[in-house]
Amino acid sequence: MTTFEPAVEDLLRTLAPQVVGVLTRRWGDFAAAEDAVQEALLDAAAQWPTEGVPRNPRGWLVRVAGRRMTEQVRGEQARRRREELVAGQIPVHLRSAPGADAGDEGAHDDTLTLLFLCCHPVLSPASAIALTLRSVGGLTTGEIARAFLVPEATMGQRISRAKQRIKKSGVPFRMPDDAEWPARLDAVLHVLYLIFNEGYASTTGPRLRRVELSHEAIRLTRAVHALLPDNAEVDGLLALMLLTEARGPARTGPDGELVPLAEQDRSRWDTAAIAEGVALVTAALPRGRVGPYQVQAAIAAVHDEAPTAADTDWPQILALYGVLARISDSPLITLNQAVATAMVNGPAAGLALLADPPPTLAGHHRLYAVRAHLRELAGEREAAITDYRTAARRTASLPERHHLSLCAARLAAREGRRATGRSSVRRDNY
Repeated sequence: MTTFEPAVEDLLRTLAPQVVGVLTRRWGDFAAAEDAVQEALLDAAAQWPTEGVPRNPRGWLVRVAGRRMTEQVRGEQARRRREELVAGQIPVHLRSAPGADAGDEGAHDDTLTLLFLCCHPVLSPASAIALTLRSVGGLTTGEIARAFLVPEATMGQRISRAKQRIKKSGVPFRMPDDAEWPARLDAVLHVLYLIFNEGYASTTGPRLRRVELSHEAIRLTRAVHALLPDNAEVDGLLALMLLTEARGPARTGPDGELVPLAEQDRSRWDTAAIAEGVALVTAALPRGRVGPYQVQAAIAAVHDEAPTAADTDWPQILALYGVLARISDSPLITLNQAVATAMVNGPAAGLALLADPPPTLAGHHRLYAVRAHLRELAGEREAAITDYRTAARRTASLPERHHLSLCAARLAAREGRRATGRSSVRRDNY
């Protein structure tokens, strides 16, 4: 898909899980359906650049992938029949070509059903989340590995094993009933959260934001919210996405460069999304046990309701991060808590929290980026320059790399001017 313009890549990324859902519903074989869709995407990569994007691209993918599935099923039938003839067994009937819905070219969206299939309890939570990010979110194995802070090869093996386990289990392709919700919901919400994060702050490539991912995550979260309107954590996740995405238009400059939160033009923020998000989290918090998405949404609301960066209620944010740290074990929370601590108690206090970071953060570019920022605030310019440069080398996001490199260059230039000034003073004294 690298030969396409970004808009067409985004289209294929959005359509792929929908087509996998259609084929899984027809044939009942998720692993084979995903393989067939991957082959259809390769066909699209070969044909669309010269022939143009079809008028109905999803229907095109369903037809091409469907033919691949039919070929696979017929080949499997032929293999089984040969084995049965040799063994003298009675032939076993296999489902073949699609039946009544063969003419369906993808009008029905099965993405939500596919999401719940990938989050089935036959899988461990980590495997379910990884598989769903790959099959529903369309993330690459490398992107998922970075989200989990594990090597790419490890993640590839985890996804492959998860697909095989789904296949062997014979899990039906349907939405869960009421009794099945509790066992799947946590994984589903975590997947949607990670898909949104990859869209809002892409971990790799030339774009800071992949809007199609964040918007798809919001769409699917709204669908879950419609099914579970009284679930406070679903409310919290939807609120968090809306409150965060509301800042999206101001997060990039004219040339796609990263604009930090403190420097954003807040008049460009989406006030309607902020109002909806604030209403959701305000209604969710009093309803029983408070979960991590509700707390993160509350933090986002404090940021969004501040008229200017200087008006941000950092003590309240720090208190909320304290709550979040107690209910959610995430190394990235430590980084955010360190920033909030620095804004309330000074940069030295924030740096103290990073003196012994969690092992999963060792070598992660965000650790160096946060530490660089706090060291700059503390006046430790040379150490900050080193950390900015290390963070820039370690990130795979080109806009982040450019921003971090500029931060290092700005500080280095300032240090150079200071050194020149000190040298001039010494010369004047002799």
